[in-house]
Amino acid sequence: GKEASLLWKIGLGASAGALAQVIAMPTDVVKVRMQADGRLVALGQLSKPRYSSLSQALAVIVKEEGGRGLFKGMTPAVQRAALVNLGELATYDQAKHTLLHSGMSEGVLTQTSAAVISGFVATCLSTPADVVKTRMMNQSTTSPLYNSSLDCIRKTFKVEGLTGMYKGFFPTWGRLGPWQLIFWLSYEKLRYLGGLDGF
Repeated sequence: GKEASLLWKIGLGASAGALAQVIAMPTDVVKVRMQADGRLVALGQLSKPRYSSLSQALAVIVKEEGGRGLFKGMTPAVQRAALVNLGELATYDQAKHTLLHSGMSEGVLTQTSAAVISGFVATCLSTPADVVKTRMMNQSTTSPLYNSSLDCIRKTFKVEGLTGMYKGFFPTWGRLGPWQLIFWLSYEKLRYLGGLDGF
């Protein structure tokens, strides 16, 4: 059939990521807070972690903040997920087709190259949104530092410059890069074993 346009691929990738993040929001909020608690305990800002389990964390957040607390930071989280998926899905497909049209043949080298490009683009697109998401989810509920995602971006950029928006870039790429490589090579192999053409 006819190859989908890049714009269509971008839309589908972003939509898939956004929808998945909305569904996963409560567990993402708990994960981010539990991770932050370890740092706060180590710094002496908390005597012990606030949460002991997923179910206890969910109950405490709902009791103290209402159901909205489970969706704190949703806008930047959804933006981040949309950008990661856009970077992963649309970029892999577009990079692979571009490589194939440039003379490379279907196979592990083309798939590896497209996966590396995909991981890099996903990291470039998602790191600023990840910084905003993490800061919004971790801020105090009684005296929040940021009023919105845009306020967080503005304040971060003013104090830390562009590099502040890319804090954690290399660890993120170190996680996304290998994940992309393993995922796409496995996916392509399973398609091949199932008698389907490459992605």
